[in-house]
Amino acid sequence: MIDLDTTDRDILRALSRDASQSASALGRRFGLSQPATWRRIRRLEEAGVIRGRRLRLDAEKLGFGVTVFLGIKLATKGRVSLEDFERAVSAIPEVQTVEHVLGLYDYRLRVVARDLPDFERVLRRRIMTLPGAGEVEANVLLSEERLAGPI
Repeated sequence: MIDLDTTDRDILRALSRDASQSASALGRRFGLSQPATWRRIRRLEEAGVIRGRRLRLDAEKLGFGVTVFLGIKLATKGRVSLEDFERAVSAIPEVQTVEHVLGLYDYRLRVVARDLPDFERVLRRRIMTLPGAGEVEANVLLSEERLAGPI
């Protein structure tokens, strides 16, 4: 575990909201020089606290107006089933994230679709036909606010 001071945490919060911010802009915001800010960011990357920077696309602007979270319980369990399921679900372009979880369901998926009829098509033809797929629970996203997390 890495030791983080208040400035490290402030930088992490700022980057988690917008990773495109320059070290110069962050330094001005937190009273540091650009090189000092860059050294802090680099140290956090080397320690594995920052594990890359991602581009977030606006699914709705790309024509995907519906986001659904699916809880999937596998009908069969075992190492081969998990690997087969993960490989197959990763090939579905509408599935944005796959999380192996502990609880009522084995997996949690974030799925985007153009509209509800499109989601129904993806669910029936692609997700319900996955190897080992059993019980499914769907929750439609109404709104979302991304938070920095426990920093």
